[in-house]
Amino acid sequence: MRLVLMVLAIIFGLSGAAAAQGWPDYGGDPGGMRYSAARQITRDNVGKLTLAWTYHTGEAARRGAAFQHSSFEGTPVLADGKLVLCTPFDRVVALDPATGREIWVFDPALPADFRPGNGFVCRGIAIWRDPVAAANSACATRVFLGTNDSRLIALDLATGRRCTGFGKDGEVALPPDIAPRYPGELQIDSAPVLVNDTLIVGSAVDDMSRERAPSGTVHAFDARSGAPRWSFDPVPRRAGDPAAASWSDASYLRNAGGGAWAPISVDAARDLVFLPTAGPTASFYGGGRPGNDLYTSSVVALRGATGAVVWHFQTTHHDIWDEDVAAQPSLVTIHRDGRAIDAVVVATKTGFVFVLDRDTGKPLFPVEERKFPASDVPGEVTSPTQPVPLAPPPLIPQRLTPDDAWGLFYFDKLACRHRLEALDTRGLYTPPSLKGTVLFPFSGGGANWGGGAVDPARGLFVINMMRLAHAVRLVPRADEAAARAASPKVEIGAALGTPYAAKRELLTSPLGIPCNAPPWSVLSAVDLNAGKIRWQVPLGSMALGFIHGVPGIGGPIVTAGGLVFIGATMDHRLHAFDIDTGKELWQAKLPYGGQATPMTYVAGGRQFVVIAAGGQFRMDTPLGDAVVAYALPP
Repeated sequence: MRLVLMVLAIIFGLSGAAAAQGWPDYGGDPGGMRYSAARQITRDNVGKLTLAWTYHTGEAARRGAAFQHSSFEGTPVLADGKLVLCTPFDRVVALDPATGREIWVFDPALPADFRPGNGFVCRGIAIWRDPVAAANSACATRVFLGTNDSRLIALDLATGRRCTGFGKDGEVALPPDIAPRYPGELQIDSAPVLVNDTLIVGSAVDDMSRERAPSGTVHAFDARSGAPRWSFDPVPRRAGDPAAASWSDASYLRNAGGGAWAPISVDAARDLVFLPTAGPTASFYGGGRPGNDLYTSSVVALRGATGAVVWHFQTTHHDIWDEDVAAQPSLVTIHRDGRAIDAVVVATKTGFVFVLDRDTGKPLFPVEERKFPASDVPGEVTSPTQPVPLAPPPLIPQRLTPDDAWGLFYFDKLACRHRLEALDTRGLYTPPSLKGTVLFPFSGGGANWGGGAVDPARGLFVINMMRLAHAVRLVPRADEAAARAASPKVEIGAALGTPYAAKRELLTSPLGIPCNAPPWSVLSAVDLNAGKIRWQVPLGSMALGFIHGVPGIGGPIVTAGGLVFIGATMDHRLHAFDIDTGKELWQAKLPYGGQATPMTYVAGGRQFVVIAAGGQFRMDTPLGDAVVAYALPP
């Protein structure tokens, strides 16, 4: 068996840790494949899975009102016999992976009055083994945590105590480059990554608040000392930067954004870091930043040792739709004409999947620049074209018209039709307008931070994408107060520094049901070698099974047992699917919303599937603090 796993590792590029049936990184491996070689749970026996243990973090009772603004999106990692995870409030917990027994806890003590713009969230931590440290010495293996209040903290994996030689008393502060409008305008929400002994972390910014928000700078530090090594701002800050020409009139000095808030990927052998960058600020109006605005809404490959740009690929030019690259880039190997080609798979909010050469960033399937509608908003100049991959095909629809209106009842459908008739419904990349524009898919995606999972033997990329719509309307500054008074419960971004605020709301009926027909979430398997969709199935159900495919955020994992595991959906269930057919084989009711990506490992001779079940405050799923493990009966 060991020989078989070694061969698989060589052929398919699996890390040694993945082949050992563990889960050593947030994405399963540094390249975010979310694949496990564990095969104890198979298509034949998955129906026998039972609850093995449940652990409660205690955050529900501890946090009071702040808990209602939290999302338990974390994915644990397994290292040195410890299952390590972070709560939405950045408490780090180490558990016994076989029993769920608590081993140690670390609390970074967030400020009591701290309220992050994107809610309290911590998606994961990073583990690093110092190759020159003496075995069993303090901090020989470290846990790195990025906090909501923008600190980077190093802990001893064995004890949970701070590594005092890192920064000041075990932490490094990452203050914003300009004063924040409020505490929490800038935060760290995804796991740090490591390239050899270089520690790298991105950040998230409130992108609807103002034009010149805090910069989305990516920082790199010495993993031992915490000393700065390099930094990279996706928005250029000097005229000599090669990206500066894509920001006309030196508008890069007046703008920000592009932060790598989503999970970052690493190819240590190539010394490459792959950043998924966000859109520029403010999200829905770009009149103050004419041009393509590099390196925002892109995948950017940096040299790990220096931070130098190696290549970049922009998925949305001059982004005024909040089309961040929100999913972790997946590092895979595809096969074409008898050749193995190392690639980067980029799933986007628009429903596109780009497959790029890992060394050059060149598309491995044709991509053409297609014309899209121009803006009629004074001052806005949209890009005349946007990149469209010819393969794989879009995984979700990209236009919603009045004829597509849907409702449970006739009056419901009629109300949705009237809403759509009042909006601009010309489809993908139709610019936000004063009239109001339909964004379909909505600005949550399509793909989001859950990303995709890869079966390297089959060459399949499996991903969950939502199919919901936003109505976005630009509000002239003189009308902003009246708009807020008329719609107190609707999101209106101030977009300070621009002539317009931005009103964004889900396109729903009077009953609060989406105006587009279900499914509202679809799980797809893409053949990466052929560039074709292998299968698609609705994800989750509601209304006593009447509606199939319910909204869901979170990613899948794939196992060598021929299974796809995913939570994500508003039906509060963990699901297992057949990787070859998409047939659902098993599901289990979770105690709270499962808006997190699961993971799997083998401990004590048993394979466990673990998911954080704590809900997502924006999705209105039940909030809780459970970590749940399933396994076959002993």
